[in-house]
Amino acid sequence: MKRLFPRIFLLFLSIALAATVRPAEAVDAPKEGILLAAFGTTVPEAMSVYTDIEQTFKAEFPGSSVEWAYTSQIIRRKLEKQGRPVGGVSDGLAALAARGVKVVRVQSLHIMAGEEFAELARAVLIDVQKNPGRFNAVYLGRPLLESRQDALEAAAALVGDTKKAGGEALVFMGHGQSQGRADLVFEGVRAVFREIDPRFFMATAEGARNFDRLLRDLKSGKVRRVRLQALMLVAGEHARNDLAGDEKDSWASRLKAVGFQIKADLRGLGEMDGIRSIFVRHAKESGDDLTKEPKKQ
Repeated sequence: MKRLFPRIFLLFLSIALAATVRPAEAVDAPKEGILLAAFGTTVPEAMSVYTDIEQTFKAEFPGSSVEWAYTSQIIRRKLEKQGRPVGGVSDGLAALAARGVKVVRVQSLHIMAGEEFAELARAVLIDVQKNPGRFNAVYLGRPLLESRQDALEAAAALVGDTKKAGGEALVFMGHGQSQGRADLVFEGVRAVFREIDPRFFMATAEGARNFDRLLRDLKSGKVRRVRLQALMLVAGEHARNDLAGDEKDSWASRLKAVGFQIKADLRGLGEMDGIRSIFVRHAKESGDDLTKEPKKQ
């Protein structure tokens, strides 16, 4: 009987320990993942920006799987021909699901909510509808610039990152869109930037605030020296050709032709810590679960 008691005690102890372990296992949080959705680029020099962004998100979301999606079908086709394929939204979500991810944060890396962001949102919703129950939750983070807070933080990042000599204006080229989607957001961002620093000038390759309006603004501001920079995630083809290229119709050539002194800063916004932190904040703030009906206010 004396020998039996220790065995019975050990048996009850093991049962008690097992009971304490099982609840902890049962409440383990579902595996999370990040889908970084960018327009995409075929310019090899610009790819380092994407690497920096991925590392930032991995640091801010430790343990989360990170996958990429390019929203531009043209870019995806070009890369596939080059043997460097990158998938679209459905491909990225499928890859995360295959890794056992149950909660997804899709983070837009677009600058403003224009046509590309609308297509991203539609693609995510379609995929969720086609695959009910695959994820417990899917959140969509907003683009870089929407709120006044976004614009203030972005302007502060640019002021801190840009070394401007006295009398030199900083000219940003945004992409824009011919139908005008995001024109009003662009105007709001431009106003906040100029509150921070009146030497900031902005225009778009497409849309209402075009090069001619930029030229009038520069002349009225009595600017003679200009530094050109892309208001884009990476310094891709638009920055290297349309903005700073040697062709006659580039912004650099057109400004030189009328007497401006030009420098080009071929860096994408994604190279700046302060810009990446805005994307991270948007990913953390996104709380609208696209797998469920919208909450009624």
